[in-house]
Parts: sequence; C-alpha cells; structure tokens
Amino acid sequence: MKASELKKGMVIDLDGRMVIIRALEVQSPSSRSGSTLYKVRGFDILSKAKYENRFKGDEVIQPVEYNRRPVQFLYRDADGCTFMDRESYEQYTLDTADLEDELRFLGEDLDGILAMIADGAIIGIELPATVVLPITDTAPGMKAASASSRTKPATLSTGLVVQVPEYLTTGELIRVNTGTGEYISRA
Repeated sequence: MKASELKKGMVIDLDGRMVIIRALEVQSPSSRSGSTLYKVRGFDILSKAKYENRFKGDEVIQPVEYNRRPVQFLYRDADGCTFMDRESYEQYTLDTADLEDELRFLGEDLDGILAMIADGAIIGIELPATVVLPITDTAPGMKAASASSRTKPATLSTGLVVQVPEYLTTGELIRVNTGTGEYISRA
C-alpha cells in the first residue's frame, strides 16, 4: 500500500512495530519537482510510545491485518475502558489514554462500536459516524429563537461541549458527528 492511501485509524507495520494512525496531514509540494508529503502521528500499540513521521506519497507501507468485531461499551474504571464482544461475550480492556479522541463520544447505550482485533488482542475501536447524546447543561432555550445560525454551547452527557442552535434545551437528544465533534441535528 502506498503512503497516499493512508487514513486516520489505520494500523501500519513499521519495522515490526504496530502503529495506529491518530492524525494525518497532507503537505503539498511548493515546487513542481517536490513530492507530496504525508505527516503521520500516532502511537505504538504495544509500547504506547508516540510515533511521528513523514512519508512521500509513493513510499510503500505495510498495513496490519486485523478483524473488526462488534462490541458493547461496558464501563470505565481506573484500568481503562472495558468492552464486550457482542457475539463471543469476551471482554477487552483499553487504556483510557489510548481512547483520547473516542472518550468524548462513549455513552452507555452506544451501538455500532467496532473493536479492531489483531493477534487476539484489542488494538483500538472504531465509532459509528454519528452518535446520539443528551444535553446535560445549556442556557435556557429562547422561545423566539428562529432557525438562524446563532448558536450557544451545550455540555453533553459525556462531557463534550458542542455549539447547538439557541432553541435547544437541557434534556434533548442530539446527533453529533464523531469525526468532527460537531452538532448535526436533533435525534
């Protein structure tokens, strides 16, 4: 696979190390003879060491083969977050630090979570494209608020703060994009 095909969330093999990609930036060349660079940030799954590197678009990179299994989020404690395989009922625990981005969206009844399993161990999770979360705190809704683009901050049940339209109130369910962390619509 070429570096130009890399995506956030992929797992790649670099000299025997499994690295999960957390961020990917594309830097276009400033001259005609330059090549596009792909800046990769992530971490080594086993050692938890941070990883950062740049690849040229035509460099060959070896992806890690892994299975995706549907899981259910069970609970969060001092050891991390525990998930249960929906088919085999096997439980997997991931460190909280490994789930930095995903924790903002993890709720009790979240469906559509996929665990990435390689060599019998969990290496990460994939969230659905959107999640439904309740608003736990926001300014009171305005009765005269129109459907204009004026927004206000709202805190959700997971602690995530998003900008929502003025007319929404505490207790309402909203749909949030897990890729951008932005409000989409009422649920």
